[in-house]
Amino acid sequence: MSEVFEGYAGQYCEISAALSRKCAAASALDGEKKQQKLSEIQADVQESESLIRRMDLEARSMQPSVKAGLLAKLREYKSDLNNVKGEIKRLSAPNAQQATREELLESGMSDTLSASSDQRGRLMMTSERLNQSSDRIRESQRTVFETEEIGVSILQDLHNQRQSLLHAHTTLHGVDDYIGKSKKILASMSKRMDRNKWIVGGIIATLVFAILFILYFKFA
Repeated sequence: MSEVFEGYAGQYCEISAALSRKCAAASALDGEKKQQKLSEIQADVQESESLIRRMDLEARSMQPSVKAGLLAKLREYKSDLNNVKGEIKRLSAPNAQQATREELLESGMSDTLSASSDQRGRLMMTSERLNQSSDRIRESQRTVFETEEIGVSILQDLHNQRQSLLHAHTTLHGVDDYIGKSKKILASMSKRMDRNKWIVGGIIATLVFAILFILYFKFA
């Protein structure tokens, strides 16, 4: 899964949780304080919409096998944001405070408990999504660290292999020097053997000539 998408998702979940808390707080306010809170909520909604657009672009740039899962998650985020917008619209309506009070008087505490339960459920869902996003981010970071360690190990192996090749090259260069010296020695020995052959041949020729000379004078 895209780390960029997960980063945007984490930011969205944080803002979504904040929106839930601010909506709950705004429902208990009135007048200028309520308007200030609604302005803060609108700013967070705009930021959420911007994050959803970024996630949509990122999801559509992924491979089809990954894109389907990302778009499904994005639909959940859009649905959650639409629910928040509906809540904001209700809070911004004229006489919303009075209408809320009348509803509470008519329906009793059951509606209040139901609303609180819905908000808690939404907070729990948002918190769960945030935890899931955090887990994925930590898993991605762990994968990056492992990949970095593997890369360092490969570089060390390559360095060791380079040192081995340099040592082998030096050894071969030394062997070449020894071979060159051996060739020179063999050439020198060959020359000496040729010279010795001529010397021995000369000595033998001299001896033969001397024997013939002696025989000639002996029988003459």
